[in-house]
Amino acid sequence: MLEVAVDAAEPWGTATDWETLCDRAARAAIAHSPYTLLLDKTVTAEISVRLGDDEEVRALNAQYRQKDRPTNVLSFPMVQTDLIEGLSNSDDGEVLLGDIILAHGVCAAEAAEKGVDVATHATHLVVHGTLHLLGYDHMDDVEAERMEQLERDALASLDIADPYAVRED
Repeated sequence: MLEVAVDAAEPWGTATDWETLCDRAARAAIAHSPYTLLLDKTVTAEISVRLGDDEEVRALNAQYRQKDRPTNVLSFPMVQTDLIEGLSNSDDGEVLLGDIILAHGVCAAEAAEKGVDVATHATHLVVHGTLHLLGYDHMDDVEAERMEQLERDALASLDIADPYAVRED
């Protein structure tokens, strides 16, 4: 069973049901990964999503990545990837997969640049962040393509267009 805890800062507003959006995005990412066991009732996995502001993300990015600027999404995995498959055999049956934080200003600017609404782009970023919690990365071309394909598949299941498609203006 997956539990997604969401905490939204003021700039995100209340027009969107952020809890449902984040839950659906995380579930879609996991459903399209090899770790579908995390959606099973035998394991309780939790993801914490913070919808923050640019300053909050800038501070975390500076502290943990030595990059003194905001970024769209940060992920903080709490479980080693090689241990995820063994979670169904755990006596505890409960695990915190990790934390995801989005920066509102960066997310809004990127959404405008892509011609999508903030909720659509935030869904993509939560999918992306969830895949990072599962051990996926984009440090080289092969890893990036593998992760991007999982994102495309997860987003397609939510009726969201390919965010990596090249648009011709």
